Amino acid sequence: MLLPHGTVIALVDGNNFQLFRNAGNEATPELDPLPSPKLDAHNHSGTGHHSSAGNHAGTLVSEDAHAIAAVNWLNAQVLGHKIDNLVLIAAPRTLGEMRRHYHKQLEQVLMGELAKDLAGRKGPEILAALKGR
Repeated sequence: MLLPHGTVIALVDGNNFQLFRNAGNEATPELDPLPSPKLDAHNHSGTGHHSSAGNHAGTLVSEDAHAIAAVNWLNAQVLGHKIDNLVLIAAPRTLGEMRRHYHKQLEQVLMGELAKDLAGRKGPEILAALKGR
């Protein structure tokens, strides 16, 4: 996958949200970490999950709320013209939840998705995963 200069790569899992920007060019991408934004995951309900004994839905509700907060933040950045090209890498279940909340403009700037948990990885590992897709 070619990553134009300035492309934002977002890594999301149930608890983490990391951002990188391609400071290089398409031929030689170089990912620089960006500060992680503060997310408000308290106002989002994970619909369809109910906690009970032996059911881990409480964790799922929290993870879904985090995913929704992350995609809402990304939607706002795209709508504010702060992100022109986006690649989203998320744990498979998280990516599925996030897709339900994409704004149409986010869909237009989304260059690609990778359903893989790469949270905590560094730029070279992320680039290798993107090349392998």
